[in-house]
Amino acid sequence: MRVAPKLAGEGRRVVVTGAGGYVGHQAVDQLLALGCEVHTLAREDSNIAGVHVHRADLLTDGDLTWQLAAIGADTLLHCAWSVAPGRFWTDPANIDWVAASLRLFRAFVSSGGRRIVGVGSCAEYDWTGSPFVEKGSPIRPSTLYGNAKAALGGLLTSFARQESISAGWGRLFFLYGPREPRGKLVADAICTLIAGQRLATTPGLQRRDFMHVEDAGRALALLALSGVEGPVNIASGVCVPVRRLIERIEILTRTSELVDYGARAPAPGDPPELAANIVRARDELGFVPRFNIDDGLADTVDWWIKKLGVRTDAERA
Repeated sequence: MRVAPKLAGEGRRVVVTGAGGYVGHQAVDQLLALGCEVHTLAREDSNIAGVHVHRADLLTDGDLTWQLAAIGADTLLHCAWSVAPGRFWTDPANIDWVAASLRLFRAFVSSGGRRIVGVGSCAEYDWTGSPFVEKGSPIRPSTLYGNAKAALGGLLTSFARQESISAGWGRLFFLYGPREPRGKLVADAICTLIAGQRLATTPGLQRRDFMHVEDAGRALALLALSGVEGPVNIASGVCVPVRRLIERIEILTRTSELVDYGARAPAPGDPPELAANIVRARDELGFVPRFNIDDGLADTVDWWIKKLGVRTDAERA
């Protein structure tokens, strides 16, 4: 009789914060697929398929040690943060999240946890130094958000070393995909063009490393289950002009001549390129992105068409 191969996460109990969020829910799906038992801490009762939900408010609750001890997880993947589009770069809540995250890390270790993975950002880097390498590129953030993430990542590394536990730090680059909040580039472009409205944008010459959110969730899941220490770039490794994205979205939404390139000026100091070196993710996690940019955008447009109830040509025929 053939025995089914053991899944990578079988027997692992993982706590995921922000499990219902844009990135967190993708990481949860991947952890469940890898055989993990997944728990989350949430402010409200939530029905997240396959996940054990425990009531807690990370920002206001005090010591969470007793709740984490009752869960008995060996691994924590911390995705929760305030990331409202257009506000998160300067949101004072970034400071609150540093404090709340440190309380969470201390409580998790006190409860017996041995592996912590936090979610950082490419905003931690000095953006004049693309492409970015985790252990070589300068950390010189220019925003409150970037400073908060960089500070927390550094403190986690020091705390883990002191407490003799394992810690990883996933630096996300530019994500897109299903459930992306409105106010973000890809979601706004798709919804605007589907509605037949004009889209005002920059010339679109700046190059960015765009990654499908499902790939990001899988990379974070692999990082959480690994023993890899320190920062790891979570990115596609492919840098494309923003205009290339929008042109592809035009094709997928079957629209033309609705995009006003150059109607908006680039943001002051907007760097011409933000590219990631993904050697650590590839070699140490075995991570290879599933989606290229064309397939990823097609998947995203299909999701928005279903969400918005747009009838396709086949349905109208």
